[in-house]
Amino acid sequence: MATFPALFDTNVLFGFHLNDVILGMAERGLFRPLWSDMILDELSRNLQAYGLPAASTTKRISAMQGAFPDATVTGYEDLIKQMTNDPKDRHALAAGIRANCEVLVTFNLSDFPANSVDAYDIEIVHPDKFLLDQLDLYPGPAVGVLRQLIEDYSSPVLEMEDLLVRLADAGVPGFASAVRAYL
Repeated sequence: MATFPALFDTNVLFGFHLNDVILGMAERGLFRPLWSDMILDELSRNLQAYGLPAASTTKRISAMQGAFPDATVTGYEDLIKQMTNDPKDRHALAAGIRANCEVLVTFNLSDFPANSVDAYDIEIVHPDKFLLDQLDLYPGPAVGVLRQLIEDYSSPVLEMEDLLVRLADAGVPGFASAVRAYL
């Protein structure tokens, strides 16, 4: 399997189950996940604003960094002011460009208009499309991640259908539906 770099926007890393699926696929070598300190700081703020205690937020982000010690993109800050996409997401595009990412995965497609990214050879992809591509390319490992998560979840215990419903609710309904064909 060839691993390609994919930068994940905060909004994709926010949801617990979606985050687990993405990082599970990355652990299996389907792609190389990337983020920046600014993305992780935003994730921490958003999780705490949602009600997750600071200690839990820190634990979650530390686990991500520990599992993927080379995922943090650095040295992109000087590019931020050159970006022409939505101001609140310029840091993400700058990090993706600095890391030579093939894709930047985000729910906020409209924040990255074509005229702001065409010159950089980076594709802006919705997480549903991204996961569908992984399922198409690597069906065994992709479904294997979901099966492993079902085994690992203990509080609460989830059945596969419960996980798929939660993933659909999290914004990846196409992926959740397509997985059913492999079960």
